[in-house]
Formats: sequence, C-alpha cells, structure tokens
Amino acid sequence: MTTMTEASVREFKMPDVGEGLTEAEILKWYVQPGDTVTDGQVVCEVETAKAAVELPIPYDGVVRELHFPEGTTVDVGTPIIAVALAGAAAPEAPAGQPEAPAKEPEPKPEGRQPVLVGYGVATSSTRRRPRKGPEVTVPAPAQAVQAELNGHGGAIAEKSRPLAKPPVRKLAKDLGVDLAAITPSGPDGIITREDVHAAAAPRTAEPAAPVTAAPAAPAAPAPVASYDTARETRIPVKGVRKATAQAMVGSAFTAPHVTEFVTVDVTRTMKLVEELKQDKEMQGLRVNPLLLIAKALLVAIKRNPDINASWDEANQEIVRKHYVNLGIAAATPRGLIVPNIKDAQDKTLPQLAQALGELVSTAREGKTSPAAMQGGTVTITNVGVFGVDTGTPILNPGESAILAVGAIKLQPWVHKGKVKPRQVTTLALSFDHRLVDGELGSKVLADVAAILEQPKRLITWA
Repeated sequence: MTTMTEASVREFKMPDVGEGLTEAEILKWYVQPGDTVTDGQVVCEVETAKAAVELPIPYDGVVRELHFPEGTTVDVGTPIIAVALAGAAAPEAPAGQPEAPAKEPEPKPEGRQPVLVGYGVATSSTRRRPRKGPEVTVPAPAQAVQAELNGHGGAIAEKSRPLAKPPVRKLAKDLGVDLAAITPSGPDGIITREDVHAAAAPRTAEPAAPVTAAPAAPAAPAPVASYDTARETRIPVKGVRKATAQAMVGSAFTAPHVTEFVTVDVTRTMKLVEELKQDKEMQGLRVNPLLLIAKALLVAIKRNPDINASWDEANQEIVRKHYVNLGIAAATPRGLIVPNIKDAQDKTLPQLAQALGELVSTAREGKTSPAAMQGGTVTITNVGVFGVDTGTPILNPGESAILAVGAIKLQPWVHKGKVKPRQVTTLALSFDHRLVDGELGSKVLADVAAILEQPKRLITWA
C-alpha cells in the first residue's frame, strides 16, 4: 500500500485580496472535508476591511481539512484549508496497528455533508469574534490531540463531532451553548434550533460563577459588563464598518475640511432626465438625476483640474491627477463603501450610465471587489435619496473633494421674475483646504450648479 506524501497535500493560504490588507474574516465555507474540488472552484467567502470576497481554490482534489471555522479572523498568509491532490494515494496505516474500519457515509442534507466547519484551533495569528456567552472550545486537529496524549502517556478516544447546520452553529455561538453537550433531536442525529434554545434556557436562570482571585495576589474581580438584551443589542465593529470608522476619523483629523453650499433650480435637469429615458441610445440603462450630476461634476473638474488632486504628506507635494476615478458612496448591509468608476472622464453619457448601473448593482449584492474601491480621486454622496436636504460630507481618505447631493423637492422659486414651483436641490462640496482654496472650491461648486440649472452647458463646456 502506498503512503500519501506531504507533497500530495496542499495548504491553501489566506491571500491578500486587496492592496496591503493584513487579515480577513471567514464568513462562509462552501465546502466540507471529503468534498471534491476543482481548480477555480469557490471554496469560501471572506470579509476584508474593504469588501466581501469569494476565494477560489487553485487545486484539483479532495478537501482534507478546514483549519478555521466561520467567524474567525485570519492573518494573510495563514493556511486555511488543506486539499489532498487528485490522484494521491490514501495514507498507509502504521505497522502493527489494525486498519481503521471504513466509516459509514454521513447524511448530506441539502447536498452537503453536515460536519462541523473547521477542525483547527486559532493560532497566535488569528482572533475570535467576540462572543455573547461562555467561550465554545473548537476541537484541536487529530494530530495535535494525539501528540498531547503521547506526551502525557494517556490514551483517550477523540470525541465525535456534533452535527448541525451553519445557522444552528451560529445560534449556538451567540447563545454560548456547547454543541457537544446537546442531545440532538433531528433526523440522523442533527442538532436543531429547538435543541439549542432548550439547552440555553436553563443557562439564563443560572447565577454567574464567582470569580476566584489568585491566593498569592488577591484582587477584586474585573467588572463584567451586563445589559438587558431585550432593550439593547450590541454589534461587534468589524470588517467594512471598522475600516470606514477608522478612515473617517483619520480623514477628519488629518485634512482640514471646508464645506460650501449652493441651492440650485434643477427643473431643466429633471426634464432632461425624462427625455433621456426615452432616448434609444439610453434604453436599458440606469437614467436618473445622479447620472447628470456625475457628468456635471466631471465637466467642472475638466474646467478646474486643480481640484482633482491629493496631498502627499511624506514628500510635501500636491499630486494632480490627470484622470478621474469617480467614487460613488453606497450604503450596504455591511456598511458604507465607496467604489469608483475608473477613468470616468473619458466615458460618454451612455457609458457613464452603464458604469453607474453596474456599480450600484454590484454594491447591493455585496460583490464589490477591493480593486473597485482603490484609487478614487473625487467622490459623490447622494444623501437626497433619504429625504435629506444636504450634509457636510467627510473626505474619502486620499481625495481632495466630495460632493453631497440633497433631496430634489418642489419649492417656490423666483423664475423669470415670478414665484413659481420649481424642482430645487442643495449641493454641498467639502474639500481639503491644504490644496484647495476657497476660490477653487467655489468655482467647482458654481460650475456644477450652473450645469444643472442649464443642462445644455454639458454640451458647450464638455
């Protein structure tokens, strides 16, 4: 019988899916130990500080081990899954030991083997998601368990792994319930949500175990934060939200912000939007006021190129960009992200409409790639969709300006010497006062307003 060599097992490491990212959280495993995988098959979804990303495996073979469970934050470069390459022989049993009997195939609800996701314990390079209850121990790899037993001269049978679907595992983690201590009631020995709730119910009535201080250095136990779960919900800050918070704090306290405002009659722009919706060249494309506002900003940047720049603190230089990567702030379930349209200055109106449509759809699906959020130069944030008149937006780090668009409302407006109902909105432009002075910022904002008031200037100024 041939022996499986180390070369026949490949360890797939957590890749750097973005520029300079150092860690990612495993959101979901799409494979289980024993599953066959092919080169390019997506095996898991991870969340970085920028976005959620699906990871494909670069091997053909059989999944041998998942090193970390869902919810674990893993450093880039750390092995996360082991794959026995296709065609590799099974490992030979050690001499003198009886060959292990073949295991009965476990039931596969919904086409997937119901085993615990992950076999490995977190190393020093990983961090667990904060838990709401007592810590649930993740079983160590079989090799580590055997090594520990050999070191102590003991022999203990490894405990079989409890069977539960991923949502049930997450519920157990949230409630602080050890799946191994539950008697399953589901078919084929699978733990159900009712089993977890039943196991958690007695816990709520049990008093917390007292904290015993060390005899050598008596000290008061550390205070334990407690709150009424019926009145409060605590959400760990991680992933996109954590990165956004850090970026906004850094931007607010690094770049001196100045914000200017202008209220403008956009009645003609709204009429043009309706006309474009009927245009044959725009059929099937997303046509809305944001499209024309984006085009107006691009024209204003062309007329005032100094606004499209960044501040290089290390070299004490202003870096003027000869391209516009137009960022569009998007609210997603994972938090605020700002993907950008590369080289937006070169796009025609139909091309810009197509790019905006793809950007919004991808963001809503949570599939925005890290590359799509890098290299932005100027951003638009449309707070008007929430019914807000305007705001004072904070710069996206590394950019010089951000335009906030307020709600477009029918208001009384003096038009041709008479008060008439007109479509009106308020624009707010925040800029970095280190490289954009009041004159430049005012010119850009005034140009955008003038184009939206008289959209024909899109043709004459472009």
